[in-house]
Amino acid sequence: MFVDKARIFVRAGKGGDGSVSFRREKYIPAGGPDGGDGGKGGSIIFEVDEGLRTLMDFRYKKKYIAEDGENGKAKKMSGKDGENLILKVPPGTIVRDEKTNLVIADLVEHGQISVIAKGGRGGKGNVNFTTPTRQAPNFAESGDPPEERWVILELKLLADVGLIGFPNVGKSTILSIVTSAKPKIANYHFTTLTPNLGVVEIDKQSFVMADIPGLIEGAHEGVGLGLEFLRHVERTKILIHVVDISGIEGRNPMEDFHKINDELKHYAEKLSKKPQIIAANKLDLLENNEAYKEFENNLKVEGYDVFPISAATNKGLTELMREVVKRLNTIEAHPILIEEEEAYKYYTLEEKENHKITVRRENHYYVIEGKPIEKLLHSTNFSDMDSLTYFQNFLRKRGIVDELKKLGIQDGDTVKILDFEFEYYD
Repeated sequence: MFVDKARIFVRAGKGGDGSVSFRREKYIPAGGPDGGDGGKGGSIIFEVDEGLRTLMDFRYKKKYIAEDGENGKAKKMSGKDGENLILKVPPGTIVRDEKTNLVIADLVEHGQISVIAKGGRGGKGNVNFTTPTRQAPNFAESGDPPEERWVILELKLLADVGLIGFPNVGKSTILSIVTSAKPKIANYHFTTLTPNLGVVEIDKQSFVMADIPGLIEGAHEGVGLGLEFLRHVERTKILIHVVDISGIEGRNPMEDFHKINDELKHYAEKLSKKPQIIAANKLDLLENNEAYKEFENNLKVEGYDVFPISAATNKGLTELMREVVKRLNTIEAHPILIEEEEAYKYYTLEEKENHKITVRRENHYYVIEGKPIEKLLHSTNFSDMDSLTYFQNFLRKRGIVDELKKLGIQDGDTVKILDFEFEYYD
């Protein structure tokens, strides 16, 4: 089964909490702090595996969660880092953030990796909070929360050559003859519901060819199978435009040719500019060559090379494949990377957002929000004076107290942080 789109949830591992611990050894009744740091949470990493061809593995399992970092331990021992979770994807996979629809990663080369959700940093143990005036800190830092998000995976075939054309013009037959692929073939429209890949070997050279499902008018608007599979044309270097020259189904070959190119242009301007070789198929069904000659002359005027073929009798396919090899040798190895760098808007994680704290007034409350303040709250031991002092100093150093005063806070007013409420006193 060919699966070219999937929606999954990924969550990295939480950072381990720092330890609150003190030396307790014989003859040392009041040892100093020795709480170790928490381990880093595991990350969600995508890796390209050229042995995969579909996103089938992501069809049934929807949630992927990495290992949390271990909490810190006594004797200044750090917790173990959480193990990264590595997910294998086929070449040509694009990872989008569902919320913003921005591209997080464009995975093309075998072995290429990308961190999709970053594990939380481990919290510091109480040994890190000793000062000349704070000899026995009874608090530690909690680990950072993990990144989590829903992502959309899209697979675009990484084929050198794409076979395009209306349904039932003979694309699958061509692929089955020139490669070892065994696509389903029958004499009715939309036999090919999923793209087929095959390797063509000729004159000691080889390339990957894809049979793209048939396009029809309105494909760029989602008519037929168009929108689902037009994306697979994007990554090909050359297009073989297969046209039924016989007109046996009552269609005009020239009109078919221009309709398909119009669909490519409407979907993405760059697709219509890809190099095209025209394959005039079903030559064996023509009673005379006049229709072919007229078709060939018209397209030569437009700058296209036309190859007369008959997939049914295997006529002209060798010459066609040799022309493809010749063209491929003149094209850069990966022109798609340059094109798509301009086309995609990439997702970038603003580190500033992780350090941002907001202070606002809401009805009779003053609300403080932001990841740093949430982490501080979870790390504070409110029954310990040193820990409470550290909490208050943090609020002053980050300018939060000044912001509250600007908003008009008075002694006795309520300050909310998450689900906790505090009374303010200057």
